[in-house]
Amino acid sequence: MFSRYKKDTATANPVVNAPAPQTASSMKKSPPKTPAAVAPSDKENKRRERMANIKLQLHSTLLETLNLAAIDQVSERELRAEIQLISDEYLTEKTIILNRDERDLLNNDLYDEVVGLGPLESLLKDDTIADILVNGPQQIFVERNGKLSLSEVKFKDEKHLQRIIGKIVSAVGRRVDESNPYVDARLLDGSRFNAMIPPIAIDGSLVSIRKFKKDKLGIRDLVGFGAFNDPMATYLEAAVACRLNVIVSGGTGSGKTTTLNALSSFIDNSERILTIEDTAELQLQQTHVGRMESRPPNVEGKGGVSPRDCLKNALRMRPDRIIVGETRGEEVIDMLQAMNTGHDGSMTTIHANSARDGISRLENMIAMAGVEMPLKAVRSQIASAVNLIVQASRLQDGSRRMVSITEVTGMEGEIISMQEVFRFQRTGLTPENKIIGHFTGTGVRSHFSERFRMWGFDVPSSIYDVLQE
Repeated sequence: MFSRYKKDTATANPVVNAPAPQTASSMKKSPPKTPAAVAPSDKENKRRERMANIKLQLHSTLLETLNLAAIDQVSERELRAEIQLISDEYLTEKTIILNRDERDLLNNDLYDEVVGLGPLESLLKDDTIADILVNGPQQIFVERNGKLSLSEVKFKDEKHLQRIIGKIVSAVGRRVDESNPYVDARLLDGSRFNAMIPPIAIDGSLVSIRKFKKDKLGIRDLVGFGAFNDPMATYLEAAVACRLNVIVSGGTGSGKTTTLNALSSFIDNSERILTIEDTAELQLQQTHVGRMESRPPNVEGKGGVSPRDCLKNALRMRPDRIIVGETRGEEVIDMLQAMNTGHDGSMTTIHANSARDGISRLENMIAMAGVEMPLKAVRSQIASAVNLIVQASRLQDGSRRMVSITEVTGMEGEIISMQEVFRFQRTGLTPENKIIGHFTGTGVRSHFSERFRMWGFDVPSSIYDVLQE
């Protein structure tokens, strides 16, 4: 089978030679502990480099040998068996000696290269990882429990990394090259993918993958994780069920989408919900849900569908509620109009560091959309549309908390009036740098208490009490 690939192997053997024994003189020059500390690391690096070279050569052989067009027509078991057969023949022909564990690892990596996403495949299968961040071929960071760490996974070189990027974007009908050096896409499992290649990315291609969570986390789950407490859950259930318009505010990776998913569980199953997202991440649990996803224009600059286009169309589709995954541009105008014109209970997320900053962000988005309105009119529109701002935050120890729940109560002159009803109170830091604190009411009774009562929700006033711990 491999006669046409056979090359002259007399000049080199890829097997790593054993280190030469040290002489007595060399032993005297260096303390015994130094080589013992360095040697294993150096040996491991050589082993990895050797395995990477073998995998690269074998992958090229596989691409030439396998009928790639027929891969989808065979079972995983048959394909793995064929890859193993080709791999064994290649190793025998090249007189490469590997132990059983190395062969199994090699065959698994080759399978991932052929049908999956190469080095990224093992990270995508790891359920403890939330984000995968690639800074060039030799540096891949992962986020676990809110903390970033450098993984041992690497690409062979920039060409290898760009080949995997091309594989991802071509599967969703996109392209990335020097004329179009960045791309947004969605993986088959729903994970959000973003990439930027050289020359814009100076030190090698940049890739960011926000992994799709298969588990639908509800309010009880978030309470169990310590994201907020039972009184806040009671309040939020009443707020969502009574159709208050809610904005979830926070920074990148603070848990905005997870919070929005959890809040949506309080929506009645009889309501018609339309969702609009750049990349579909929401996992609503209701029966009557219509999902929309915007798309960028093609390389000719045509065919783009913006979130605002989706939102305008959604208003003609008889929604009870509209949920926008993230508001960050001119669609804010249509979102506020929807909240003001009979679509009570709508929700969205924005990037902001506090509730007051969130209001300022809305004002800025309206201004950037080119709408010429007096500032007082803009603020009046916001005050009448937005009822509640839930502030999510990722704290310095990596934990995620709802640090504030703030109500928008109206206008006082030209200023939007707000009142905080719940907050996370930090009290200290453990020796392990874990944040100590507790959730508490602020002592301020909800502005919407009468609305809660009229909708049949008996929210006890005690939940707003200030807690001392």
